[in-house]
Amino acid sequence: MKVIKVKGRKNIFALIVCILIPELVGVLSAFLTKDTYREYANLIKPDFSPPGWVFPIVWTILYFLMGIASYRIFMLGTQNPKVKKALFFYGLQLFFNFFWPILFFGLGLRGFAFVELIVLWVLILITFKKFYKLDAWAGYLLIPYIIWVAFAGILNFFVWKLNQ
Repeated sequence: MKVIKVKGRKNIFALIVCILIPELVGVLSAFLTKDTYREYANLIKPDFSPPGWVFPIVWTILYFLMGIASYRIFMLGTQNPKVKKALFFYGLQLFFNFFWPILFFGLGLRGFAFVELIVLWVLILITFKKFYKLDAWAGYLLIPYIIWVAFAGILNFFVWKLNQ
């Protein structure tokens, strides 16, 4: 597969670790909020809200793509300051990604979650820009994530406003 070769090299162990990191962030965040998803089912949602079963499927795919993107950047060499900075922003957006479900589902702070999601989206855009400059494929792999988080932000806003 071309996508796992970076500058003619591949490292399957690094690829697995890079994929596991965002997947585990998602699993841990979901685990911490698992008892609150029933409450979400009872909220008023806009007509464009997808069924609940869509979310874990989409997030699993997005975390997988994020992992591959981060692997491609990692493989460029962490001694490179631009790689370090790109991975820093990747980690920072992943940190915000982890806390959004806790704010929205776990604590029911939907307005605050919306603001946090805007910050997350900006961090994803910064990460995209830094990844893209280093490796176009790594940037392209983040595009579905950018689109989904924008959609999630719109959905978050409407759920927040409809349930005030």
